[in-house]
Amino acid sequence: MSAIPAPHAPPPVTQERLGRLQAAVADLDPTALYWASGYLAGLAADRARGGIASAAAPSARATVVYASQTGNGRRLAEKLGRSLAAAGLGVVVSSAADYAPRQLAQERLVYLVASTHGDGEPPDDARALIDLLGGRRAPRLASLSYAVLALGDSSYPQFCATGRQLDERLAELGARRIADRVECDVDYETRATPWIEQAVALARSELGESAPQLASVTTLPVPAASLASREAPLEVELVTNQRITARSADRDVRHLALALPDRHFEYEAGDAIGVVVDNPALLVDQVLSLTRLDPTQSVTIDATTAPLGEWLRARREVARIARPLLERLAERSGSEELSGWLQPEQAARLRATLKEQQVVDLLRRFPASWDAEALVRALHPLAPRLYSVASSRREVGDEAHLTVAVIDYTHGGEHRVGPTSWQLATSPAGSRVRAFVEPNPRFRVPVDGARDIVMIGPGTGVAPFRGFLQQRQADGARGRNWLIYGGRRRERDFLYQIEWQSALKKGSLHRLDVAFSRDQAEKIYVQDRLREHGKTLYAWLDSGAHLYVCGDAERMAPDVHATLIGVIAEHGGRSHEDATEYLNELARTRRYARDVY
Repeated sequence: MSAIPAPHAPPPVTQERLGRLQAAVADLDPTALYWASGYLAGLAADRARGGIASAAAPSARATVVYASQTGNGRRLAEKLGRSLAAAGLGVVVSSAADYAPRQLAQERLVYLVASTHGDGEPPDDARALIDLLGGRRAPRLASLSYAVLALGDSSYPQFCATGRQLDERLAELGARRIADRVECDVDYETRATPWIEQAVALARSELGESAPQLASVTTLPVPAASLASREAPLEVELVTNQRITARSADRDVRHLALALPDRHFEYEAGDAIGVVVDNPALLVDQVLSLTRLDPTQSVTIDATTAPLGEWLRARREVARIARPLLERLAERSGSEELSGWLQPEQAARLRATLKEQQVVDLLRRFPASWDAEALVRALHPLAPRLYSVASSRREVGDEAHLTVAVIDYTHGGEHRVGPTSWQLATSPAGSRVRAFVEPNPRFRVPVDGARDIVMIGPGTGVAPFRGFLQQRQADGARGRNWLIYGGRRRERDFLYQIEWQSALKKGSLHRLDVAFSRDQAEKIYVQDRLREHGKTLYAWLDSGAHLYVCGDAERMAPDVHATLIGVIAEHGGRSHEDATEYLNELARTRRYARDVY
């Protein structure tokens, strides 16, 4: 998208003002640009009516604000935005990271789509909004009407905590809740779809004739019909399947290259590739055997009818366990032990169970009588697996590279695998898989190539930084690149070691620090390297560097976040509170971005 008008249509502003406008939007992603276009359209309409352009201009439209870590919240917010526009209502959709929280005091109708990441953590893009609303300087919101759609994972004790926190705080500040909060589990579509329908009907009632007819103003990016998407994955060819850890390593990690159809599979460094596979036949057969159900029996769920065998093969999770299955199984089996696992004080045990066991383990341990429909309803929809892109198209052309750790372990004497990673690992070159692009607009290299970047990526978390480095090289970026990598053993699982060392010699990678936890008696992690080089790290950050973290959300990311606050406090001469605010400000200005899972 170019900000420069065509030559035959000179801009109705001076070159100086056009230059200022281009500078103001230079670092905005597409979502933020569309938000700005809607906002400016509202100001234009206000002035055309003879009004005074002010921050109050958006008050006669609906604003949809989303806080999303993995993209689900963004997709639902965009779906709501399209539905509102189709109903002829003015609407602007914005990431919480791009939304000015104080604008809430001027809004008339706001819909919040808020995800909870992990055990009660807000998405990174929601921190500024939550900080303002939770503080003493929060504005009174007596003129605001709102509704909240909360997303989460019920396997965590603090299910939908972010949405609940925002909902309750808006009410405390005087805003009027026009619909009860709806909380969605991993299979969010079943509850989100009727909420969106209700939201559109309520917007008509709330805005009425005062709603500006801005449906013709594009407020959302409209993907090309041919673009590979979650709703329409495309078949691609697997052209490379190479193990990049030693045979003696604890994990089998694969470098995969997918050949992409031209013009159908656009991605940028920082995005993810979603892979869709069917469940292994052996696993499906085990579920059918344990439940003694007929795979040919027809089951209808939400207007979709298919044989039970197809539901289990291609439509439902039979490897991953979700809380609804535990709840239904506890009821049907009458097991007090299983019911105890669901209590808050057993949260740690429940998380371990969900990570270590699969559906067949529970069905075998807690026998119960099932009918086909009840079983299908107790299982979560089969979800694609997302892998960070480990390449830049500017370097590899019509390919996408992935770094995949194969899930392969033994539980209770039985072999267990992750359906997607195992199928990818065992597929020879020439095989075909269904895939799509999952955009991650908040995880991008700086627009300004002169900026330095610091990349923290233990294990497969290093994948997107391979793409970052390729893109920076292709762009001729002048900024320095610093990689901090962590693994278990240097000789066994130093992923892409030769590439990093080559980049160091060529000068495209300016600094490489590594932490291998098991090469010495005392374990060393990436956060130890951050503390060790804290003075240099703070100097980079204070000079404008961008900071990126990718990897495990449960342990690594919180530990790294806490370490960064400590480094900023120590070397910046700040209190813990001020250091926390410094890091939050980096996040608000898109200089601190995390891709954690």
